Amino acid sequence: MNRPNLTHPDPRPSAAPASAPALAPPRQLPRRPLDLRVRTRRIQVEELVVDDPGKVLDHAQRAALTAPDTAAALGHSPTTPLTLPAAAALLCALHEPGELAAMGLRLTRHTTHVTASDQQTEPVSLELSYAPEYEE
Repeated sequence: MNRPNLTHPDPRPSAAPASAPALAPPRQLPRRPLDLRVRTRRIQVEELVVDDPGKVLDHAQRAALTAPDTAAALGHSPTTPLTLPAAAALLCALHEPGELAAMGLRLTRHTTHVTASDQQTEPVSLELSYAPEYEE
């Protein structure tokens, strides 16, 4: 019975055939940062439904006072009140999805689309989507 020679750099038994290729040592990467000009683009889409229209309109009226330029971009003016879709859009523009539930909006789906590329390769895209489950 051949016993492996543990003091030799190749501890395989000498009678065993050399069928497995030897692993190459890991490449040494430079210690300085590499500038690969990697570009990424992230698009997040939250789909919401209005659970309480009155709450949405009330919160949007207050938000229009604190962010008049954003409200104006959505069609609000002193003579034109916000429509329900514009009110929901204003709240979504100014608040995080977690805050919107208290304002009468409920998240039904969240999708993140990420595209990444460097200067030499075609962009790689990844899309993640989930729909939170709510108990009623």
